[in-house]
Amino acid sequence: MSEQLKPLCGVLDGVLERLAAIESKLGLSSTTSTSSQSAGTTAASTTATSTAENEETHPRLTAYDAHIQGALLPFTATCTALGPEMSTIGTHIQSVWLGVRIVIELGTNYKRPSDPVTAIQPHLKPCQDAISKIRSARLDRKFDWHIKAINEMLASVSWVCVSPPPAPANFVKDTIGASDFWANKIRKEYKGKAGDEAENHIKFCDGMKGLVNDLAGYLKEYHLSGLAWNPHGRDFSEAKVGEGSGGVGSQPKAGSKVPASGGGGSGAGAIFAELKQKQSGDGSSAATGLKKVSRDQQTWRKEYKNPDGAAALQPSAASTVPKVKPTTGEKPLGPPKCEYNDRGCKWSVENQTKDTCEGGVCKVIVTDPKQQVYIYKCQNVTIQIIGKLKSVILDSCTRCAVVFDTAISACEIVNCKSVQVQATNLCPSFSIDKTDGCVVHLTNEAVGVTSFVTSKSSEMNVSWPDDDGEVKEAPIPEQFHHKIVNGSVTSQVSDLYH
Repeated sequence: MSEQLKPLCGVLDGVLERLAAIESKLGLSSTTSTSSQSAGTTAASTTATSTAENEETHPRLTAYDAHIQGALLPFTATCTALGPEMSTIGTHIQSVWLGVRIVIELGTNYKRPSDPVTAIQPHLKPCQDAISKIRSARLDRKFDWHIKAINEMLASVSWVCVSPPPAPANFVKDTIGASDFWANKIRKEYKGKAGDEAENHIKFCDGMKGLVNDLAGYLKEYHLSGLAWNPHGRDFSEAKVGEGSGGVGSQPKAGSKVPASGGGGSGAGAIFAELKQKQSGDGSSAATGLKKVSRDQQTWRKEYKNPDGAAALQPSAASTVPKVKPTTGEKPLGPPKCEYNDRGCKWSVENQTKDTCEGGVCKVIVTDPKQQVYIYKCQNVTIQIIGKLKSVILDSCTRCAVVFDTAISACEIVNCKSVQVQATNLCPSFSIDKTDGCVVHLTNEAVGVTSFVTSKSSEMNVSWPDDDGEVKEAPIPEQFHHKIVNGSVTSQVSDLYH
C-alpha cells in the first residue's frame, strides 16, 4: 500500500465504524450481517496496516543506517588499509555502532521506561563486549596512538545514556578534542611523507573525526534531548534482550527500499469493496436519507441557533491556554541600597539598576580617605565615586561601569560579567578574580605604577592613552607556557600575545 493511501485508510476506517453504529441504532436488519462482516474486515485491514507499518524502517533507523554507510564504513575501510591488526579493530568498531542501533530500534518500538539507563543496560551488552575487545587488544607499537585515539573516540557511544544537559550532540562533539590529541600526533608523524602508507594514516585520522561529526549531526536532528522513544509504543518491560534487526553482524544496506504492501484485504481495494457492500440493491447506503446538518445546527459554530434560546457554546476564559512568558533565568534582585556604615567605614551599594538611579548613575560621595566602597549585585548601572578612598570592591555585578578618582589600596573585581572600571587618577593595584569580561581604563600617569593580579578570569583588557593622546588597548594574558627548569616550574606568556 502506498504512503499516500495510509491516511485515507485510517479516515475510511473511522467512517465505516460510525456508519455501522448508525445502522445498529436504526435497526437496519438488511445490513446487520454486512456490518459485522465489515467490522471483521476493518479489523483485519487495521491489523494488516499496522503490520505493514512495523515492517517499514523508522526514519530514525533509516538516518542511522545512512550514517553508518556514509561515515562508519569509510572509517573502517581506512582501518583495513592499515593492516590486519587494525582491520580487526575496525570490525569491532562496526559491531559497537550496530549494537547502538539495537537500542535506537528499541526506542522506536517502546515507551520510555522510568529509568532508561538501567533499562537499556542488558541490551548494550553486544556494544560493551566489542568495546572490551578493542581495549584489550595488543597491537604493534606503531599503532599506540591509533588505539588511544579510538579509545577516546568510543566515549561518544555513551550518548545513549546521556540526559541533557549536555545534549547528546554536544556530548559527542566534546570527545573530538580528546581523540584529536592523539590523532594530531599521527598527523605530525606522517605529514609530508610520501607513499600510500602515510596517506592511509592521515585518512584514518580524518575518517575518525568525520565519523564523530556525522554522528553529532545525526543526534542533533533525531535525538536532540536524549535517546528518542515512542510515546505510543509498547511497555518496555516486554522488550527482550537481543530484540531488533540491527544485531551484531548484520549490516544495514543503504538505499534499501521498503517493500510496499500489496493488495488484498489490507489494501485500498478492500476498503472500496467494503463500501460497496454497504450499498443496497437500489444504490442507497446507511447514510442515505440522513438529514444534512446546516451551519446553524452545528453547535461549535457561531451561527448555531439553539431552539431553547440558549447561546452558542463559547470557550471559557479558564480553558484558554495562558501564554508562558520566557524566563531569563536570573534571580530577582533585592531592595536597592546605597548607605554608609560607620562600623568598618564602608559604603554599601547593592542591587542598583538603571531604573533605581536617576539617569542610570548612582553617585557615592566619599568624605574620608579611610572609607571603602563595596558594590554588590548591581546591573546595567554606572556608579560614580567622588573623592579619594581606601579601596573599591565589585562583587557579582553585571554590565556595570565604575568611575573613581584615587584608590589608596586596590580595586578588586570578583564574580563579575562585562564590567568596566576607570581610575581617573591613580590606583596601584587591580585584582580580577572569576570574572568574564573586564576593561580597566587607566590614565597616562598610572601606567607605570599600576599592577594586575588575575585568576580564573577571561576577556580582560586594559586601555590607556599614549604620549600622543591616542588610546591604546591590550589584552591581559589568559594563556601561559610552563616549563620545568632546574627543578622548578617557570612560566611565560603564550606567543598569542606577542
